[in-house]
This record gives sequence, C-alpha cells and structure tokens, in this order.
Amino acid sequence: MKPTHLMKIADLSVTEIDEILCSASMMKANRSDQVSSWPLAGKSIGLIFEKASTRTRISFEVAMTQLGGHSLVLGSEGSQMTRGESVADTVKVLSRYVDGLVIRTFGQDVLEEWALHAMIPVINGLTDLHHPCQVLADLFTIQERVGQLQKVKIAYVGDGNNVAHSLIEASVRMGMILSLACPAGYQPHQAIMDAACMGSHVGTVECGTDPVSAVKNADFIYTDVWTSMGCEGEKNTRDNVFSGYQVNEALVAEAKPQALVMHCLPAHRGEEITSDVIDGPQSIVFDQAENRLHVQKAILVQLLGN
Repeated sequence: MKPTHLMKIADLSVTEIDEILCSASMMKANRSDQVSSWPLAGKSIGLIFEKASTRTRISFEVAMTQLGGHSLVLGSEGSQMTRGESVADTVKVLSRYVDGLVIRTFGQDVLEEWALHAMIPVINGLTDLHHPCQVLADLFTIQERVGQLQKVKIAYVGDGNNVAHSLIEASVRMGMILSLACPAGYQPHQAIMDAACMGSHVGTVECGTDPVSAVKNADFIYTDVWTSMGCEGEKNTRDNVFSGYQVNEALVAEAKPQALVMHCLPAHRGEEITSDVIDGPQSIVFDQAENRLHVQKAILVQLLGN
C-alpha cells in the first residue's frame, strides 16, 4: 500500500524509501522515456509556499511537467485565506480540483491541519521541524556515490534543525551512522531523537558538540545554514555561537581522505561553509541539488500515480 501523505521521513517504511530511491534512479537514467510515457498525464498539483523557495518549487514544477502533469503555485496572497477562509474549507475545495498538494510552511501543526482535511496526498515541502524531500534526495545522492546506505557514516555539523531531524529519522531506518555536532542549546529536538530511536532500528545516532569528533571516520560531511528561515532576528547571536562549526578545509581533513561534502543549499558562503570547500573536488552539493528533481518525480509517482 502506498503512503497517503509525506509529512516526515518517519511516515515511510524502509521498503517505501527503497522504492522511491529505485524509482529516482530509473527516472534519472531514462529522462526521455518519461516524455513519451507521461505517467502523470492529466494530473495537477498545487504548490503552497509560505516560505521562500528555489529548489523545492522549481524541482516540483519541472517534475510535474516532465511527467506529463501540471502544477499551480497557490500563494496565500491573493487567495480567500487572506480574508479569513479556514484551512479546512480551502483544502476541501482544493481536493476537488487538484490531485496533490506540496506545502512549505512554518509549523508542522499547520501542515498536519492541511493533511487532516485533505482528500488528496499532501507533501511536506519543508516545515520548521522536518524536510523529508531534501533528505530523500540526500539518501539518493549518497547511494549513487557509494552504492549503499548501510554502515555509511554521515557527520552533520551545525544547527539541529529540520534537515537534522529528517536525517535522524532516515539514518535509523536505513542503517546509517549519523554523528551530529551542534552547539548546546541548538541541538535537535530530544523528542524527535527519542521517537526515531524507539523500537527496532538498524542505524545509530549520536549527538555531541565537537565538530572534529563528529567528522572522525566520516564518509560524508553535511552542513546547513546557521540561521534558518524564521530565525533571522537571531542571526548575530547565532553567528557567534556557531563560529567554531564552519565546514572548512581543516575540518574536512579530519574526516576520511575521500569524504564528500554535502549542503542542502542555499549556502551562506564564508559562514557555515567556505567557498574552497563547496567548490572543491570533494563537494557533491550540486549533485544533491540536481537530485531533488529526480527524487521529487519519484515521490510524485509514488503518491499520485495509478
């Protein structure tokens, strides 16, 4: 049975994640076949963005076009929601017009309210707590490079944010080793850590404060901006707190010699990562960005396809 919604990585079974990654690989290898077969012909998705977006918006729009479908950007500005129409009423109507919704918003509770009233699949395009589409693309990028996920070590250096939360959920499911280095007070939510590690799981997650310890024996080093959307008022404080968490040549040298560097973008060059690293030979940052398109296609076919 295919999933109804994609709220977070924890919504997916290992089998469903494997199916998405396999489908993404085929999508990437056979782009021309999609043009002729159009697996989502006649389908439409609505894209609702309450936060700025580049890769999420463009990859979903292009994905739907290449799969034979259509996308509509449905900003809250100009809609009846600005005049007080409820989420419930809005999504009940949209469910009769489009075949799925991609929502990028602040609170996870807002996303869950959309899903609660929807009669169509709802996809998390990013919330403050989770970024599942990004991390599925990350898994695909890692698998593409080393051929497997089990026993691969990722060192995540920086803010314990939505990307970190989704990496935690993915790592325990897929048998990866995740070592996080986040400053005290900026570590991932303990409830998400606890929930991810409950029950049977095959991966391991550890969280500390020392970037050098985290990257030891790492196959991949991952970072994200220090100040996420919605936290702009904290930028000066965060810049000071995170000053020792920059991914630079010296930190990369502490990992395995062949360790690869990842960043979900956008990057603040010279802050969480230096230009010589993001543009260097060990960077796969732009492969990650490209793979958002292929994984988005796989997600859409999984949720919207016949």
